Amino acid sequence: MIDGLIAGKMYGAPGSKTGQSGKTFVTAKVRAAAGDGEALFVNVIAFDDAAKSALLALGNGDSVTLAGTLTPRVWMNRDGDAKPALDMVAHAVLTAYHVTRKRAAIRDHESGNESHSDRPATTGAMSDFDDDL
Repeated sequence: MIDGLIAGKMYGAPGSKTGQSGKTFVTAKVRAAAGDGEALFVNVIAFDDAAKSALLALGNGDSVTLAGTLTPRVWMNRDGDAKPALDMVAHAVLTAYHVTRKRAAIRDHESGNESHSDRPATTGAMSDFDDDL
């Protein structure tokens, strides 16, 4: 398997399903830009609770970045042309909403308004790089 990071836009709405074991998972489809100007579809499945809830909060057309394991695939379009695709088991999800929330938390931390002391203080230009997943 390949560990990868993809960015794209949600294609349709994610869905929550329950497996035979009774555990829930979320599936989604992301349309990512390929190097040749065409789109590459990524079929996403998430089992992690944080990744599931982040995906379910998104809708069609929302921008998203996903980290996880990738498996390359090929599918045939209606004209019989082979097209590339990827399957991903997402471990982490990052959206513009997350970045805004993290930056606000960093500002609160730097101004002394944060009640959590488990993160080291970050000051100056380095605070822009403190967006860990």
